[in-house]
Amino acid sequence: MSSTPAADPVRDWAESGIASLTGRLDGPPLIPPGRAATTARELAAWIGSATAGSVQLDGARLLSERAAFTGARRAGATSVGGACRLLPTADGWAAVSCARPDDPLLLGALVGADIGDDPWPAVTSWLAGHTGADLAERVELLGIAGGPVAPPDGLPPVPLAPRSVEGALVVDFSALWAGPLCAHLLGLAGARVVKVETPHRPDGARRGNADFYRLLHGGHESIVLDPSDDTQRRELAAVVAAADIVIEASRPRALAGFGLDAEQFVADGGTWVSITAHGRGSQRIGFGDDVAATAGLLASDATGPVFVGDAFADPLTGLTAAALALSAPADDPGALWDISMSSVVAATLNSPSFPAPQPYRRRDGWWVDAPSGTVAIAEPRRREPDGAAPESGRDTTGLLTELGIRR
Repeated sequence: MSSTPAADPVRDWAESGIASLTGRLDGPPLIPPGRAATTARELAAWIGSATAGSVQLDGARLLSERAAFTGARRAGATSVGGACRLLPTADGWAAVSCARPDDPLLLGALVGADIGDDPWPAVTSWLAGHTGADLAERVELLGIAGGPVAPPDGLPPVPLAPRSVEGALVVDFSALWAGPLCAHLLGLAGARVVKVETPHRPDGARRGNADFYRLLHGGHESIVLDPSDDTQRRELAAVVAAADIVIEASRPRALAGFGLDAEQFVADGGTWVSITAHGRGSQRIGFGDDVAATAGLLASDATGPVFVGDAFADPLTGLTAAALALSAPADDPGALWDISMSSVVAATLNSPSFPAPQPYRRRDGWWVDAPSGTVAIAEPRRREPDGAAPESGRDTTGLLTELGIRR
């Protein structure tokens, strides 16, 4: 999306709350490179226009709002959430996450050693003796979230002519932040959102901050179906067939393994929103922090690179996905939006980069001199949840009965 003449990326970064989450805890906040906060504001403005003003949000503020709920702070080369690290390789830098229960075992396989309770000393030592290419090969093989800092080729799709989603049925298979933010925005635009989970793999965000989960899921419905059960597998297919929009945030083979065919859904006129770390053709996995870092979005100080914001690729991708879901397909009645989180982030770094101004301290906080004037470095700010988030599976019987799937 093109910049307007009045765009001021420095001001947008400062007002977004992201600058306050970027840097070292004992140092100043930092202004990141690129124009991602400006892009977020442009996307939200487009969504506002596409929904005739029914969705009025500051896209830049959405980028940092999870930290307003969790109280997380900037932590330099450790991610705000604590699960990802920036570490030097033999020929550059890499980001590696250890967020899932199985990740210590996988990281032990990466380094070829028993790493005990703390994986980071062994991982740090291994990376120092290996190249980014070595790491890239092994993380894909082992299913580790991370990789070398190496911005991807290609650009994400861009929104087209807007369409209404009032009353549309959105079936949301996503978890964590990017997909649920997309679903939340579509819900604000008037869509009916049904969250789908399986008995053995509920959304991990349910274990996180309850108020933030409620913000993204308030007013939605929840069903739980087990695709390993033949009857429930057929019911799941019938729910998808009834949908206007499907949101997935996993590698395509996951839902294909449930017997769901994205291409056929699109051929039948539906919209399939596919959010992946690195594109539908990649087998790499990733989370918001490691994806943003490996895509090249890093700030730095005299000590070295630091993370930008909190799981930054997630909210920026969620905004992008919502705008695409609100777009009318160009030619065919259906659309499959292949949204690579890494490409979404990297696209904001394509403009010429200039040295970022340094924030300075005043008695009332941190400030920075932007092209449009002096601006305060804002802290993350929360929106208040509207409505309760459904308990997992609360609406299963009711929805299946309403749709005529279960009697």
